[in-house]
Amino acid sequence: MWSPQDRKYNNPPTQLSLKPGSQSLRSGNWSERKSHRLPRLPKRHSHDDMLLLAQLSLPSSPSSLNEDSLSTTSELLSSRRARRIPKLVQRINSIYNAKRGKKRLKKLSMSSIETSSLRDENSESESDSDDRFKAHTQRLVHIQSMLKRAPSYRTLELELLEWQERELFECFVVVSLKRKPSRNTYLPEVSYQFPKLDRPTKQMREAEERLKAIPQFCFPDAKDWLPVSEYSSETFSFMLTGEDGSRRFGYCRRLLPSGKGPRLPEVYCVISRLGCFGLFSKVLDEVERRRGISAALVYPFMRSLMESPFPAPGKTIKVKTFLPGAGNEVLELRRPMDSRLEHVDFECLFTCLSVRQLIRIFASLLLERRVIFVADKLSTLSSCSHAVVALLYPFSWQHTFIPVLPASMIDIVCCPTPFLVGLLSSSLPKLKELPVEEALMVNLGSDRFIRQMDDEDTLLPRKLQAALEQALERKNELISQDSDSDSDDECNTLNGLVSEVFIRFFVETVGHYSLFLTQSEKGERAFQREAFRKSVASKSIRRFLEVFMESQMFAGFIQDRELRKCRAKGLFEQRVEQYLEELPDTEQSGMNKFLRGLGNKMKFLHKKN
Repeated sequence: MWSPQDRKYNNPPTQLSLKPGSQSLRSGNWSERKSHRLPRLPKRHSHDDMLLLAQLSLPSSPSSLNEDSLSTTSELLSSRRARRIPKLVQRINSIYNAKRGKKRLKKLSMSSIETSSLRDENSESESDSDDRFKAHTQRLVHIQSMLKRAPSYRTLELELLEWQERELFECFVVVSLKRKPSRNTYLPEVSYQFPKLDRPTKQMREAEERLKAIPQFCFPDAKDWLPVSEYSSETFSFMLTGEDGSRRFGYCRRLLPSGKGPRLPEVYCVISRLGCFGLFSKVLDEVERRRGISAALVYPFMRSLMESPFPAPGKTIKVKTFLPGAGNEVLELRRPMDSRLEHVDFECLFTCLSVRQLIRIFASLLLERRVIFVADKLSTLSSCSHAVVALLYPFSWQHTFIPVLPASMIDIVCCPTPFLVGLLSSSLPKLKELPVEEALMVNLGSDRFIRQMDDEDTLLPRKLQAALEQALERKNELISQDSDSDSDDECNTLNGLVSEVFIRFFVETVGHYSLFLTQSEKGERAFQREAFRKSVASKSIRRFLEVFMESQMFAGFIQDRELRKCRAKGLFEQRVEQYLEELPDTEQSGMNKFLRGLGNKMKFLHKKN
């Protein structure tokens, strides 16, 4: 009856108080208590369910707590859980259930954990050719060697928490194109910045270094520009990664200054640690509106914005401004409660890529391979890069991530470590000349691979890959089906559906991780890696996990859970809890028995040391 997070307690509380004035379950002699022992409910219940149990009208006498009343209670809890899961998610889950089969976790013993070999043979009906095993071994060796090259990883959630009480943005710059001396080409330069960097501190020196890089990201195609008379404004973003692994977002609006005759565009760029594209897109809308009147109106607005408090998730801040002709105005900026998908446009991703190609790219990123996107437009590169990274939730891409790589920095693609970068099509000839190591090169304009490793279809567990593909192919049908729940409105969008489809993939593969987070007497958490992997019934999923668990994404995910003083929160954790509640009793009891044996062995080793 205890949720996974409560498993660190060896026994449930021994006293269960009923309503005031009612009889305690501890009353009476031993024989009476034994005869009044409660039958076990057929399902494990969450903390919320336990609160519901307390609210039900339980009889005052223990003798009246019979099987029928408990069965009715269990049915009420089950129906309550079903109502809690949006119907769209239920439809996605049914696709996975049909493809996966019934059994998910298997019964384990300590001896099976200690004596199993790398090939992990057991009674599994899935085919296992020597070629497939050899390819699996090569992937395992490759990702282990990659980990040695770049052994550090970050937990982005904790990093963001450290900055939540600081300024809304770090700096605002205007980047213009300046003609090169004696040449008919242009170089991007910062023509205005706010605030000025006037303090010679270490932080200011680092800011100056970032400032030097910003113009190249605002105009990665500077060499291709000539003055034009018309140009539709374009919004895009980039990301700067510091030497310490910290990340900053650059939100850009490229527009043509007011005037007559051919002229060059300029870029207004906001640098912030906050990943909140919608909020800053609204800021840039106001910047463009004011720039259309006069450039002098932009800077007072940005000053007012910097003086505004940093908004908490789900909160709104009000920025007071003045505009000639309109008087005093108030701009409301709301930070969403969950900004995970706030800057993501999956529509662009499906416009450029077929479902099968998208799954191949997803699989390559999971194994932390090098991926290069090529497209004609900055907005396409930016949107697709951010979208594929969002598919990795609840994991975070830990390596080089440059949605739009300036042509002058193209040598980065020769780096031996993992990366995800985007290149404009004008850089493609140069890219083909470079000695790039194994990488997946994707042409977003033609939905084809320029270069690949030819094993992309075999990286994911076969049945889960089929479920992924079927759910995404049926995305329009799943969204359009009727819904009678208000909570479904949050899911019944393309972004919501795609996110849920990939979340279910991770729930199926790693959703049982919390069962293998053990806690020592000192309160320190430790993850039981091998027990976690070998608890999965499917051989193909175990094979996948053997490689995926070597990635920095997985290491960062587990470290974040080990260091947390309270359990993680978020959509993934909600779906995990629902998934664990779905497990049949036989799988739960077998897992409970194994975990008790594992806990006893750890206590013995602790005393021995």
